[in-house]
Amino acid sequence: MFSKELEAFLIANADKKIVFTNGCFDILHKGHVTYLTEAKKLGDLLVIGLNSDASVKRLKGPERPINNEVDRQYVMSQLKAVDFVEIFHEDTPLNLILKIKPSVLVKGGDWKIDQIVGAKEVITNGGEVYSLNFVDGYSTTGIIHKIQAT
Repeated sequence: MFSKELEAFLIANADKKIVFTNGCFDILHKGHVTYLTEAKKLGDLLVIGLNSDASVKRLKGPERPINNEVDRQYVMSQLKAVDFVEIFHEDTPLNLILKIKPSVLVKGGDWKIDQIVGAKEVITNGGEVYSLNFVDGYSTTGIIHKIQAT
């Protein structure tokens, strides 16, 4: 269910404060990078749960993702703020959150804390949950619409 690489990463970093977030990260933009940089500051390591291609299609529609999961995972893993990227296939990252047991769970500012998947579980486990500020004017959907309009 989880990659061998994730298992090894968690064992090697058992003493670290892990920050977790998730998303599609289909077309990477300044808003994503700013958000991930802020998330990383909340702990020692930043782990990303990346929606699989199938889950992106279910969540965003048949025309998405634009970039496949392997390419998205590679791009995300090359960002300075990101320490590990695990692809998950369900519609939510709950099983991944339960596996990782992060100290900190974050989502973008459009999410209220009580709406964030895994928030209850992280808080019950003694962790913290944050809804970080959005960078106005940046969205993957907005980029797609801009491209389609030209």
